[in-house]
Amino acid sequence: MKEQPRDVQGKSIYETPPQPRPNPVWAWVIELGETVLPAIVIAVLINLFLAQATRVYGHSMEPNLHTDQRLVVEKVSYRLHGPRRGDVVVLNIPNRGPELLIKRVIALPGETVEIREGGVYINGRQLDEPYLSGETRGSYGPLVVPPGHVFVMGDNRGASNDSRAFGPVPMEQIVGRAWVSYWPFEAVGLVK
Repeated sequence: MKEQPRDVQGKSIYETPPQPRPNPVWAWVIELGETVLPAIVIAVLINLFLAQATRVYGHSMEPNLHTDQRLVVEKVSYRLHGPRRGDVVVLNIPNRGPELLIKRVIALPGETVEIREGGVYINGRQLDEPYLSGETRGSYGPLVVPPGHVFVMGDNRGASNDSRAFGPVPMEQIVGRAWVSYWPFEAVGLVK
């Protein structure tokens, strides 16, 4: 059997020298960084660009959405097309405080909206609103929705702070479309 080459101290040159053991605290910190940091980055990117969770506050969207109901808001579709009439959207109105508002898109840019005789009229034609449990009281308008804006209202018209109070909403204040309800369990499903 052929003898292995050795260094000047007599150790085989093929042997790996013993590696120092890493400090267990540093090993834990490195492992944590390799696992948690990418998860946080992914979560932030999803929240910024794809979807986010939100909670319904108040009664303005009853009978369809209820206070403390949890929703997923998707943010992708409005990068491809504008809001559509009937969409339930989440709004960030800067001068209304930090709380997000949830409302339904009623009128689109360039359309004339008017409330009269218990109904909402778009360009002179009454809007079919099967999601309401009652008529819309009062009167409003007529108002032409400016370019780059939408007119929004809550489904509970008697208890809703909406475009009748703060005017048409600029598109850039729309966070996204309310997509799925995930809590409470009996309310799980697509938002309509």
